[in-house]
Amino acid sequence: MALSITLSEWENRVKKNFLVNGRESFVVCPEKPLEGNPWIWRAEFFGAFAQADKALLEQGWHLAYHKVSDLYGCPSAIQWMHEFRETAVKELELSQKAVLFGFSRGGLYACNYALTYPAEVSALYLDAPVLDIRSWPGGKGTGCGAEREWQECLSCYGLTEKTAASFAENPLDRTEELAKTGIPVLLVAGGSDAVVPYSENGALFAERFRKAGGFLQEFVKPDCGHHPHSLEDPTPIVQFVSMYGK
Repeated sequence: MALSITLSEWENRVKKNFLVNGRESFVVCPEKPLEGNPWIWRAEFFGAFAQADKALLEQGWHLAYHKVSDLYGCPSAIQWMHEFRETAVKELELSQKAVLFGFSRGGLYACNYALTYPAEVSALYLDAPVLDIRSWPGGKGTGCGAEREWQECLSCYGLTEKTAASFAENPLDRTEELAKTGIPVLLVAGGSDAVVPYSENGALFAERFRKAGGFLQEFVKPDCGHHPHSLEDPTPIVQFVSMYGK
């Protein structure tokens, strides 16, 4: 069955809207696509703090999104993401590999996808990423946590408060494994983040990733909290994606 696509616009560019497994999906097309149709895949919060997304769109990158909100990167979410990727590559002729943008809880989706399907990911850009569900939404460390989201997250993973304490499938638990895939990582975070504490997420990830031999570039904004994401001048992000994302 042919993919049913409706057209709209985002940032004055054609936006192709469709469903995969009944879930909202879309691809924004650049005016002049780069050879091979490379693409950025926003795991969550499409359009938020999108300085780099817009700059890359102008340079010829496609932008994509598939809605798996409130699933916290659990195995079911990763499977649905994979089916979206298969559709995007086959039906819209996007490149075989994507650059995954993992903002906040999107870090769980991006890292877990890269761990499950490393051959389909060229690079990761993680921004104030959640890398341990106990840190957020669990709030088991120094962060504020989020009770409703924590209960959702436990349900998604089939965990209880007791079993979550020994859960070992967080991206932070599998950092060495991710490093060994050879996927390069750009990490941007606020050093004063009280929601997703950098000390419990990005800092530990960066240390372990590099120790395991992975390539990681890092930008820490010392006085920045969880927001604003990205960099005011997105040039370093654009350069990283352009160099390692194709």
